[in-house]
Amino acid sequence: MTSRTHSTTLWRCLLAEYLGSLLLATVVIGSGIAAQTLSPHAKGIQLFENAAATAAGLFVIILMFAAVSGAHFNPIVSFVDAALGGISWSRASWYCLTQIVGCVSGAVVANLMFSRAVVSISTHVRATPAHAFSEVVATVGLIVLIFALHRTGRGAATPAAVGAYIGAAYFFTSSTSFANPAIAIGRMFSNTFAGIAPSSVPTFVGAEIVGGALAFLLVKALYPETSSVAAAQEVTAKECPVIESDQR
Repeated sequence: MTSRTHSTTLWRCLLAEYLGSLLLATVVIGSGIAAQTLSPHAKGIQLFENAAATAAGLFVIILMFAAVSGAHFNPIVSFVDAALGGISWSRASWYCLTQIVGCVSGAVVANLMFSRAVVSISTHVRATPAHAFSEVVATVGLIVLIFALHRTGRGAATPAAVGAYIGAAYFFTSSTSFANPAIAIGRMFSNTFAGIAPSSVPTFVGAEIVGGALAFLLVKALYPETSSVAAAQEVTAKECPVIESDQR
């Protein structure tokens, strides 16, 4: 995850971010619809089924696309990476737009797979102070985790660690840990278990931006320099474009 994009052309990175974001939204929304169908009278079981599918899905999707784009699938990850010098601000902006389009597309795919309307605007209101605070906490934890691993040369653990963190955060936050503006926007377009009302999205996105800013400060304080192992990996990525391309 993060900035392994030195030798990859922009269009390939954007395609990976689009597909990864689409699959992420499909997993989150689709598993929510399935949970409603399988366990119609058990909210706790529904949440468990949704969380388990999302955690496993994240693990697989990150593995699938990390070597191409860095597997961000989240504008907060992209802009923090840019602030830390991992990618350019221009690339981060393209990633952001692509991630939003991908998440909206994923909502459409999930709706169609379960014979729902192509687009149905959610009526699930989530904009409370507790939800907002939960999104700050969830986003801080996610971003610090990602960059702690990246800056200490433990990036190989990212797929499992991110999946486990989000799976756990479904339960320890009242917001079920969106921690991602693109997925918040995408989930507006499915009036199902995982949906969020448009009126709640600005609160979630604002809280996630605050969380991202706090996480950036924490990363700079805790991991001011990239470790020698991580630095060596970055140098290898820059110096061996042919190997990088072959791996992809």
